[in-house]
Amino acid sequence: MKVYIASDHAGYELKEAIKKQFSNLYEWEDFGTHSTESVDYPDFAHPLAEAVSQDANARAILICGTGNGVAITANKHANVRAALCWNKEIAALARQHNNANVLVMPARFIEQATAFTLVETFFATEFEGGRHERRVQKINL
Repeated sequence: MKVYIASDHAGYELKEAIKKQFSNLYEWEDFGTHSTESVDYPDFAHPLAEAVSQDANARAILICGTGNGVAITANKHANVRAALCWNKEIAALARQHNNANVLVMPARFIEQATAFTLVETFFATEFEGGRHERRVQKINL
């Protein structure tokens, strides 16, 4: 499975650790950044979100210091449902109830092991549909 991934400078090291940890499971399309040098997160979140918007089966990961900046940016794009997750339960519910297609993580507030658990949970959890489908359909205006 191909996974889109991007981060700002605060999320760079976690992004690289995730790519390495899951290199045998996923093909990565990395939208940057490629160092810890200070950058503007929208410059990376917008291109990733546009790719997700154009690919109905896309899955993606965005990482910044708090997760908020990249989540706000990505959710401006049609068909993008970026969910800020910081524990396993939130990651599972984001998939089950919201059909989230972008996992957003706050690099400054979670440990690397937690991030790995979030990735595993997010990609292993299916959307439940049913009553949640009606709600998800109302997201895009």
